[in-house]
Amino acid sequence: MNKSLILLLCVLLGATSLAGCNTMEGLGKDIQKVGDSIEGAASK
Repeated sequence: MNKSLILLLCVLLGATSLAGCNTMEGLGKDIQKVGDSIEGAASK
């Protein structure tokens, strides 16, 4: 039961994230922003 709930939440989160990106270009920009923020946090 617990694993099913976690899987459902992950699927919903993924679907919501992908719905926010209208195009593949938008998805690329989102991924780039995440990478930049991780890189910035690592350099602190």
